[in-house]
Amino acid sequence: TINDETVELVQPYFEMEDYTLQHGQKVCGNVAGLLSWTKAMVVFYGVNREVLPLKANLAKQEARLKVANAEKEKAQAELDEKQAELDKVQAKFDAAMKEKMDLENDAETCKRKMQAASALIDGLSGEKVRWTQQSKEFKSQIKRLVGDILLCTGFLSYCGPFNQDFRNLLLKDLWETELRAHKIPFSDDLNLIAMLVDQPTISEWNLQGLPGDHLSIQNGIIVTKASRYPLLVDPQTQGKEWIKSKEQDNELQVNSV
Repeated sequence: TINDETVELVQPYFEMEDYTLQHGQKVCGNVAGLLSWTKAMVVFYGVNREVLPLKANLAKQEARLKVANAEKEKAQAELDEKQAELDKVQAKFDAAMKEKMDLENDAETCKRKMQAASALIDGLSGEKVRWTQQSKEFKSQIKRLVGDILLCTGFLSYCGPFNQDFRNLLLKDLWETELRAHKIPFSDDLNLIAMLVDQPTISEWNLQGLPGDHLSIQNGIIVTKASRYPLLVDPQTQGKEWIKSKEQDNELQVNSV
């Protein structure tokens, strides 16, 4: 109930010299208490006059804060809901991106395979003519195969004891003439060495000590392909050294006479 008018009415008393706690105690303790209480109430009024607006403002701000917190909670709930939706969409996006990367990788792999296949086709296109020609040659070789085999078997069976000139005489002048007389097809340019042994085997023989001339290679073919045991007339001992080196891994036993 204190107001500005009340404070103004008591203000002259406060200005009196004897309106103090010490003077009041001299008169009466109750007077001193009343005197102290009036001063305290005026001070309280002055403080409360500043505090009341602050309290009102605090209540107002607390109300606003409550509303703001409610809105915040509502917004947070909406945010959580949207975040959950975003997480789902993000998961779908990540899965789609992974699928996209897999498809791109598959497409790149397929592209490289296509390029390799195209390069291979382009590279093999030039072989078509050769293969066609070779296919025709194979058919021709099949027709000549009987005569070629006869010459090879005759060489293995009968040419061993003879030198190169007599071997050529048997093959070219006698046997080929006989084949023509009986109309047996054969290859005019038959290479007995290529027919009976491959080049890696010849290279291996050379490493084992066999000379590389045609006669020595033919002798090596007769030794390894013929069904009879060979007899080597070998004054230079080249054949002997070659056989010993060739059969070393087979534990060949050599008897010296």
